[in-house]
Amino acid sequence: MGMFKKRVKVFNPIDNTKFFEEDFWIDTGALYSFIPQNMLEKIDFEPEGTKNLIFADGRTDKKLFGSCKFEIDGFPDRITCPVVAGSVDSLYLLGATALENFALEADLVNKELKPILAIMAGIVQE
Repeated sequence: MGMFKKRVKVFNPIDNTKFFEEDFWIDTGALYSFIPQNMLEKIDFEPEGTKNLIFADGRTDKKLFGSCKFEIDGFPDRITCPVVAGSVDSLYLLGATALENFALEADLVNKELKPILAIMAGIVQE
């Protein structure tokens, strides 16, 4: 399996004039997107609470949690996605919930994001 990066703009969910742009690792194994806390502070990120997390190496920790709007390079939408605030030196990770919100899948062979049809569950009435 290969990993790859994609350029993402991250916006304050209320004030679109506050944003930054960075290359994010596509991480389908991470539920939430992960952004260094100091970068979130630059756009006046307001955490909504905390989340208990388990990391790939087995460590557990409690981190600040909230929402930001994302724009993914090459895709037209600006969508609100959940984010976790990482330490200053943490990686930028684009997690599975953001990919689902954008209806994208990671093609790890070709190292690109591809649109998918959103799956909707419902009851068909006759």
